[in-house]
Amino acid sequence: MADEGDILTDLNPTPPQGNGADTLPSAGIITQYVKDLSVENPNAPEVFQWKEQPQIDLQFNIGANKISDEVTEVELKVNVTAKSSQGNAYLVELAYCGLIGIRNVPEDQAHAFLFAEAPRLLFPFARAVVADAVRDAGFQPLMIDPIDFNGLYIQQLQAKREQEAAAAESPASEA
Repeated sequence: MADEGDILTDLNPTPPQGNGADTLPSAGIITQYVKDLSVENPNAPEVFQWKEQPQIDLQFNIGANKISDEVTEVELKVNVTAKSSQGNAYLVELAYCGLIGIRNVPEDQAHAFLFAEAPRLLFPFARAVVADAVRDAGFQPLMIDPIDFNGLYIQQLQAKREQEAAAAESPASEA
């Protein structure tokens, strides 16, 4: 029969490797903020008398800027233009950012986190900023539909692989 000391020793977890080094993977948002916001209402006050419903053109882009080994700024740019035959009703340009901390994560998974998961986490806040900006310009708040950032990320990876495969298959130009 084991004595009490043996039982306690058996229940203790194995000490961390590397003299207590933090080797567990982690990723998350440190902070988020509006980096740049521009709201234009170029045809006020006439625009408020227009009868025609404006057509909405929504564009977005994702960028990443490495700040340090473990911190990257992810920027979600959202550009909205509302146009009618009479002119522009409003324009909103937003650069909404998050500082993302990533440690001990393989490069391919870090890339996916920065360009798919982080924008998904930032999007609801950017969406609220756009809705408020449009409302503050005197229009009904614009509620942008949810965006499948993961699906778009996978789509872009597949397109890149197809381009690389096509480039590898094409014969080298002759001199």
